[in-house]
Amino acid sequence: MPFAPTDHRLDRLIYVLVKNATVVVPGPKIASEVGVSRATVWTWIERLREAGVRIRGHARRGYQLAALPDVLAPSLIRPHVPPQQQIGRKIIHYFCVGSTNDVALELSPRDAPHGTLILAEEQTAGRGRMGRTWHSERFSGIYSSIILRPPLSPAAAPILTLMAGLAVREAVWASTGLSADIRWPNDVLLNGRKVSGILTEMRAEMDRLHTVVLGIGINVNHVRMPAELKGIASSLALEGGQRYSRLQVLLALLRELEQHYRLLIEGGSSVIVERWMARSSYAQGKHLRVRTATSEYMATSAGLDLSGALRVRRDDGQEELLVAGEVVEIK
Repeated sequence: MPFAPTDHRLDRLIYVLVKNATVVVPGPKIASEVGVSRATVWTWIERLREAGVRIRGHARRGYQLAALPDVLAPSLIRPHVPPQQQIGRKIIHYFCVGSTNDVALELSPRDAPHGTLILAEEQTAGRGRMGRTWHSERFSGIYSSIILRPPLSPAAAPILTLMAGLAVREAVWASTGLSADIRWPNDVLLNGRKVSGILTEMRAEMDRLHTVVLGIGINVNHVRMPAELKGIASSLALEGGQRYSRLQVLLALLRELEQHYRLLIEGGSSVIVERWMARSSYAQGKHLRVRTATSEYMATSAGLDLSGALRVRRDDGQEELLVAGEVVEIK
């Protein structure tokens, strides 16, 4: 793989600067605390500046942050993850990677226990559902994959996707005050435009899930979208009219994922289905264009099955249980 995880010492350098944000930190002190040479400190400071971190250099005195960085460094996340929380307990961070899901799927249980979080500041080959790409602008969104090792059968995969969408919706509300909608099976919308998507991939046997990877992308501070996505995609900043802390959005996401995953494991799929239906305008009575691998038709949503499938009533009166596919509102 041509990409490498962020060196833990570079992560430590970020933490030292943040911890001492109100003062100038001498280069030798940084080198000592991080465990590298002063020349390496200088090189890494330049790398952080290239990444958009504003760091002032003071001749013969040292370095000081000009503003708190919006970098999703593990050292800035870990202090806010409670000891009892499993999701986000282990973090693997990249400044740039092809796809966080690809990284997650290659990791063994020994290297990546349940709850491991893969994070990137930028993706060059981010993936969405049905072979689509995911626009991953540098330092603007949350590009993440969460590894789950659930005691469930492969049939539970759709419920895990709904659980993740519900967690994203609640995290957006908790961290920004923006009230998002959820579109079956995996889209989170603001004002009808997509701000988050989920790609669920898994390794399984006939009766057991070994690994589930929840790839979650959230457009946070994108100030414009590519021409081909205008009208269908947006960001929290574009819809809320202000920039948001990616760190706070991520921390809210980790909390909500932990809470909703435990609800699923302890209470079964019904609690997730009930909550999802209460939060989504697409659950019932929405006139839709339905696309599957083999057909396209018009229908009206009629609630969720306990498996996570969407019940629809076709315009010709026939009822179906939609297990896979996508839906778009007809206005």
